[in-house]
Amino acid sequence: MKIEFNNLKRQYDAYAEEFDQQALKVLRSGWYVLGEEVRLFEKEFAEGVGTNHCIGCASGLDALVLAFRLLRIREGDEVIVAANAYIACVMGISINGGRPVFIEPDPSYNLDPEKIEAAITEKTKAILAVHLYGRPCDMNAVMAVAEKNGLAVVEDCAQAHGATFEGKTVGSFGTIGCFSFYPTKNLGAFGDGGCVVMNDFALAERCRALRNYGSEKKYVFGEVGMNSRLDEMQAALLRVKYRHLEEINAARKTIAERYRNGIHHPEILLPEAEPGHVWHLFVVRTKNRDDLRNYLSENGIGTDIHYPIPPHLSGAYQSLGYREGSFPVAESFAREALSLPIFQGMIIEETDEVIKVINQWREKK
Repeated sequence: MKIEFNNLKRQYDAYAEEFDQQALKVLRSGWYVLGEEVRLFEKEFAEGVGTNHCIGCASGLDALVLAFRLLRIREGDEVIVAANAYIACVMGISINGGRPVFIEPDPSYNLDPEKIEAAITEKTKAILAVHLYGRPCDMNAVMAVAEKNGLAVVEDCAQAHGATFEGKTVGSFGTIGCFSFYPTKNLGAFGDGGCVVMNDFALAERCRALRNYGSEKKYVFGEVGMNSRLDEMQAALLRVKYRHLEEINAARKTIAERYRNGIHHPEILLPEAEPGHVWHLFVVRTKNRDDLRNYLSENGIGTDIHYPIPPHLSGAYQSLGYREGSFPVAESFAREALSLPIFQGMIIEETDEVIKVINQWREKK
């Protein structure tokens, strides 16, 4: 049996008739940018997250760029972020001129709240809490440190649509929450897309202008902005999928539980399950990661690595002066982590085949 790491066609097949109707509605409307579908999606998504405002934009990276621009992060300002975060998180800081200050993640792969305070300096302006793999950060602890030190908090919820911490939806804790709607996400569009959520009215109004060339009204430009608008088609299709998000997340949880109950291998560390986790990725760890990945590939099972190079060791951030050994925990995750197939429409037989093959690892060597 051949099992892909992901199969995006199945997310269309699940609600094909609804998607088709929405797509035709947009095509026939004659209005394709910042129209009624964007307005409705922003309203529905803000209500779902529990914030006063949602502003759609062109991508998850743009959401982060907008967030730090709204916070007026400038050259020399520091933002604390986990060293194992995806590089787009870090780029959102540096594109605005800010300096990322890395700290080690905790065992759940998220920002370790106990390490934040030691990294704070007089230049620190914000904390970036990334809810990696769909597992929420300890937002009570993060917010406590932020409030004590007068820092803004940006939540990167790109992998955590619908995730909750102690019953409250991620994206609603910090000053600003950022989401990506890249097709592979739990709430994935059929192309790029993203959004920014917040409670502050003034920040929201400025964000709406910034995403549209800095224009508060047509042909009036208060500052230099960008062209980063969630288009009508993606908004319309996202509205369909958002109605089914609980069902989508429940299906992922079923796959994750089956993996956790079925995989029994002394060399493989499984992820812990916690309330509110939406299982964007199912990431295992083993010191023989490359051997396991090759073995699974030989048996027709696709995998991926999230992420093989931590940001501080990437060519993009050589200028920061970090080297191998700077963040040993994050680096060990990069060497050992392997993502197993988990996607909308994955069937039980596929999940069980992955479990069977993994449990036989080395027996056939």
